[in-house]
Amino acid sequence: MDMSIEEVYLAAFKGNFTSTMRWHDLDAFWDVLKTHADDLWYIYAVGEVPPDSMVAKQHFLNFIDKIDELLHKEHDEDYCGVVYVDNKQKPEFIKIFDPNNLGVTCGFSDNPPLPGWILSRVQPVELETALNPPKNRQRWWQQLFM
Repeated sequence: MDMSIEEVYLAAFKGNFTSTMRWHDLDAFWDVLKTHADDLWYIYAVGEVPPDSMVAKQHFLNFIDKIDELLHKEHDEDYCGVVYVDNKQKPEFIKIFDPNNLGVTCGFSDNPPLPGWILSRVQPVELETALNPPKNRQRWWQQLFM
């Protein structure tokens, strides 16, 4: 049975990730990511309408430069720890957390914050709805017993 786009995306989103803990780790990762830049990436600003098309390579490279600048400016810490990647050598899914909405990004939380941006080779779906379906969808079956 084939998985839906939503199932594929959520499986990738819930996969294993490694943090770029130090700024030099992030710099090294950006260099690797730039070597993987092509026209096959989606840039998803979580909370916005998910894109249905991939971005051009130059747009992708510009985004990397701008998000790096933003992270350095707004995350004034000795460590980075806001960029998580599925594979540092061959990345396909990257979570970038907004420095102004970190909550608990490491450790455990019943309600961890969503990333601010996701770079992926998989077409995004609207995360807030996919991860937290409306309560009426969760309880539809209860109406069968009324």
